[in-house]
Amino acid sequence: MTIKAILFDVDGTLVDSNDLHARAWMDAFAEFGIVVAHAAVRDQIGKGGDNLMPALLEETIVDEHGEAISKARSRIYRDRYADQVQPFAEVAALFRRARQDGWAIVIATSGESHEVEPHLETLGVRDLVDEVTTASDAERSKPHPDIFAAALKKVGAEAADAVVVGDSPYDIEAAAKLGLRTIAVRSGGFGDDVLTAAGAVAIYDDPADLLASYEDSLLAP
Repeated sequence: MTIKAILFDVDGTLVDSNDLHARAWMDAFAEFGIVVAHAAVRDQIGKGGDNLMPALLEETIVDEHGEAISKARSRIYRDRYADQVQPFAEVAALFRRARQDGWAIVIATSGESHEVEPHLETLGVRDLVDEVTTASDAERSKPHPDIFAAALKKVGAEAADAVVVGDSPYDIEAAAKLGLRTIAVRSGGFGDDVLTAAGAVAIYDDPADLLASYEDSLLAP
C-alpha cells in the first residue's frame, strides 16, 4: 500500500515564532559579547544551530563557544520567548482535511523536541499527527535533508508520494535534495522571490490560505 505523507515544518509554518527565535539567538550571542545584525540572524532562521552559527560567526568562535551559545539560546528562548508564540489559524482544520484524503501527517522540524511538543498541544493537533521528527532524529539540520529523510522513514513513505509544507528556503532546499516537492507559506517572513528561487512549487499566505485553496493545491485528491 502506497503511503502519502505531508511533512510539515513547525516554526514559521504552523506557529508564529521565527522573530522570537531570532531574538533568542541575538540575546545568546550578546552573552558572549557578539553583536550580529537582526536582519542577518533573521535570514538564517529555519536552520538548526549547527548551520546557523557557521553562517554568522567566525569559525574560531563556533569551535570555542558554539556549544555554550547553543545552550544559552535554548535557555533564553524557554525563559523569555516560548510563552509568546502564537499558533497560526486553521492548522487543525488543514490537518483534518488532509487526513480525510488519506494523507499521513508528519512533523519534520530542525527544532528541539521540548520546544516542538507544546506547539502540538496548543494547535490541537496531537492526535492528528502520525509521526514527529525533530533535531534529535537527524545528524544535520536543514538545509541538509536528514530530517526529511528521517521523517519519510518513520512513516514508511517514498519521496515521490510526499509533499513538504514549509516557510523557509532551507525547507525547500532540504526537500529538493530528496526529490520532495515543497509548498511554501509566507507566514515565516521570507519573500516570494526567495521561496521561488529555492524551488517552491506553490506559495500561500499561511495554513489558512492553503486550506481555503485546498482543492486547487497539490494536496487535493
